[in-house]
Amino acid sequence: MAAALNCSAAQLAQLLGPNATNAEAAASLICGQFSVVSNKFSDTSYAIDTTYLLFSAYLVFSMQLGFAMLCAGSVRAKNTMNIMLTNVLDAAAGGLFYYLFGFAFAFGSPSNAFIGKHFFGLKEIPDPSFDYSYFLYQWAFAIAAAGITSGSIAERTQFVAYLIYSSFLTGFVYPVVSHWFWSVDGWGGAGRTSGDPLFGSGVIDFAGSGVVHLVGGVAGLWGALIEGPRIGRFGGPNGRTVALRGHSASLVVVGTFMLWFGWYGFNPGSFTKILSAYSSGGYYGQWSAVGRTAVTTTLAGCTAALTTLFGKRILSGHWNVTDVCNGLLGGFAAITAGCSVVEPWAAIICGFVASVVLITCNKLAEKAKFDDPLEAAQLHGGCGAWGIIFTALFATKKYINEVYPTEKGHRPYGLLMGGGGKLLAAHLIQIVVIFAWVSVTMGPLFYILHRLKLLRISPEDEMAGMDLTRHGGFAYIYHDEDESQKPGFPLRKIEPNNATTPPSI
Repeated sequence: MAAALNCSAAQLAQLLGPNATNAEAAASLICGQFSVVSNKFSDTSYAIDTTYLLFSAYLVFSMQLGFAMLCAGSVRAKNTMNIMLTNVLDAAAGGLFYYLFGFAFAFGSPSNAFIGKHFFGLKEIPDPSFDYSYFLYQWAFAIAAAGITSGSIAERTQFVAYLIYSSFLTGFVYPVVSHWFWSVDGWGGAGRTSGDPLFGSGVIDFAGSGVVHLVGGVAGLWGALIEGPRIGRFGGPNGRTVALRGHSASLVVVGTFMLWFGWYGFNPGSFTKILSAYSSGGYYGQWSAVGRTAVTTTLAGCTAALTTLFGKRILSGHWNVTDVCNGLLGGFAAITAGCSVVEPWAAIICGFVASVVLITCNKLAEKAKFDDPLEAAQLHGGCGAWGIIFTALFATKKYINEVYPTEKGHRPYGLLMGGGGKLLAAHLIQIVVIFAWVSVTMGPLFYILHRLKLLRISPEDEMAGMDLTRHGGFAYIYHDEDESQKPGFPLRKIEPNNATTPPSI
């Protein structure tokens, strides 16, 4: 009775005995106090979980600053204002369209297995399922997907195209995918309550290697393919690839650290609540799982960074800070799906393979003459897909049953952990359907913009730089090698001498 923090006057009256004076009144007073204490505990629980979710939302939103810094440092100085403005517009346009349509398409329950149909414009929010904090958190995820795509088509895209694709992606394409795998009504999610999950397991995509990163990567892939490479990217002698390097490694590093910081809201924050005990009165609960998720996230990123550092040193003969930053982010993108259900040692494997995947994808992109200034399609698409497969291989039985409890008491887990192949089958289906969905929605959109001449800027504008031709002036006072007569200070790129023997380690 006391453990449940509730009682009835009739129950206590029996314990006080029939001869007790005012037994009924005493019992009512005692039960009233229990009810007050119970309500206070309930209120405190809601407040703690909401505060945790809001703080996580703020962390994820801070990743927009990281994206902006990373993008700015990865492009040439003449396009700095343009890429910074697109990052601002991703958040602003995404906020309105996710409010009007996106959240409803994603989480508008009750609904069908394909798309949500309630909560347009946050009507009927808050309700017992969602509060405003949940909308804010999910909006931060939606604009992250749009930010990924903007990196793939940087330095050559018309501003109106950014507005159109960003609104469409955050208002429709991304929300439908998140409904499939994160809504209680979605056909593919592990948390489905309206029917049996896919293959008895559903997809374990905890924080979005598929839902966020693969969606953004595939959208960027189609945008860059339809738009074509930047002028001069593959125009060297004998068709040699020319590295159009970004102008500021400092901004790249600052952006990477901001993204790293924000990822602690992205992955651990995806629990959405922290005050949940797995066993009453013990030290082990969801707060432990939150800490473990932060650890696996850290280990995957660190391993990927070091693997990329030495891998690129062997391949190119240089210690390249930009490559290391991209490797780090590739490890984060990969661990995002399984961060809550794998052991820390498995995260090291995840990061190592993610680095190999990224390096391989970049080599393939170069051979195919595919130009992505930020390696966004390779990083988020390739490493995101690996993260989905990794989770299906290494997810543990214990952690899956804690994070995704089911009335049956168990569900399929990682293939290499003895859980069979059902989870892997579900995850392979996720990769296929995400690639297909984004291809049939974003591909035609980019093609229509291309045919209407709304996608790519003119060659003259591209050579001069969009800061000057579209935004009224440069972000910096600078001059390139071919503009030596202009005043300012030089921001030059020094290419390595191929005849120079790489220094020993």
